[in-house]
Amino acid sequence: MSEVKVPEGYKQTEVGVIPEDWGVSLLMDITIDMLQGINTAIDKPEYVYVGVPILKANNVIDQVISLNDADQISYKSYLKYNQRYSVKRNDFLFSNIGARLGTGALWESDITATFAWNVMRIIPDPRKVAPKFLAQLINSPKQSEKIQAQQSGSGMGFVPKATMQKLLLPLPKLIEQTAIATALSDVDNLIQSLEKLIAKKEAIKTGTMQQLLTGKTRLPEFATREDGSAKGFKQTELGQIPEDWEVKPLGDLSIQIKSGKNIKDKFGIYPLYGSTGQIGKCKIPSYNQEAILVARVGANAGRVNFVDGKYGVSDNTIIINTNSDNSIQFVKSWLVQKDLNTLVFGSGQPLITGTQLKNLLTLAPSKNEQIAIATTLSDMDNEIQVLQQRLEKTKDIKQGMMQQLLTGKVRLLDSSAKSDTQTLASKGELQA
Repeated sequence: MSEVKVPEGYKQTEVGVIPEDWGVSLLMDITIDMLQGINTAIDKPEYVYVGVPILKANNVIDQVISLNDADQISYKSYLKYNQRYSVKRNDFLFSNIGARLGTGALWESDITATFAWNVMRIIPDPRKVAPKFLAQLINSPKQSEKIQAQQSGSGMGFVPKATMQKLLLPLPKLIEQTAIATALSDVDNLIQSLEKLIAKKEAIKTGTMQQLLTGKTRLPEFATREDGSAKGFKQTELGQIPEDWEVKPLGDLSIQIKSGKNIKDKFGIYPLYGSTGQIGKCKIPSYNQEAILVARVGANAGRVNFVDGKYGVSDNTIIINTNSDNSIQFVKSWLVQKDLNTLVFGSGQPLITGTQLKNLLTLAPSKNEQIAIATTLSDMDNEIQVLQQRLEKTKDIKQGMMQQLLTGKVRLLDSSAKSDTQTLASKGELQA
């Protein structure tokens, strides 16, 4: 077998081919301390509503430390552990136990905090490694997968300190570490900005749905009478609604509301839908039209989906076809904001029936207004979808940049090189 040719300016090492001016270091040689957190089952700290946050694996999410829902311990309990278990700025908190094993995040705050048993605190030695570079390196897919492959334990996975200490890492000079970390952090900031923007847009959409689908807010073209005066409201079984809206059972808006079929053949080319969404494919489609699907039984009972084209529907799902006097998209949106989970009954096997849905009182504006409302909400959905696609593309670019930069395939030796890499990232030319 012929040897792999090493490019000029690179060398073969225990961690693969890297630039000739890079080194290879054990994690223990570039850190000051590595410590498992407080064993709360044994030490039993005093939990309080307002105190010192104790960070656990569920607070280290997607390489970000979140204090949302973080448990708090009393300052008295915190002092008992002294400074040994305190968290300082630029400490790396790593999940080395359980479902989140293999990822971590840098603590970039001056808030007083401590950490629990399923988190390992790794203190980088700033003379040897830039903290942000170390965080990016350990969180890279290559290193994370390597760590996960070394976990022990038949139940809850665990990577002990001794294993982490012996983790071999490629290590450029500090100046290049900083440049790499900065480039990757810039993309992280873009990802976080997109996530916040999507969350904001989704919150706006939720509020808009509540206003438009109940008639509390009217679209301008439907808000006034022919004489220009504002339309009023009337009292109904569902509370105050616009004077020109009606209250009708869902059955009156539909051609059919019935359960799907018991489909044994689950291999084919047509989508097969069940209570959790698409559950497989079928050879012979049972339907060929737009429809609203409502999960009928199980943990997802009451969940609403929309489908179109040729497809099959299993018998644990209810299919709704609206009549020509109503917009199926409006009815779907109305059912989503209604939250059909409130109709579910049964403690053992949660259930919702077709009869319940047929009798469900719904709001029915004119078809033109239904279409206008559905279009407004659809436009908002499309905007969110574009942002989500951009977010996924940016995450893919980040993965590609990590593969290129953290192995030295692309170098960041000066500001111009950094600029070139950022340009490549913006164009999506650094691929995983």
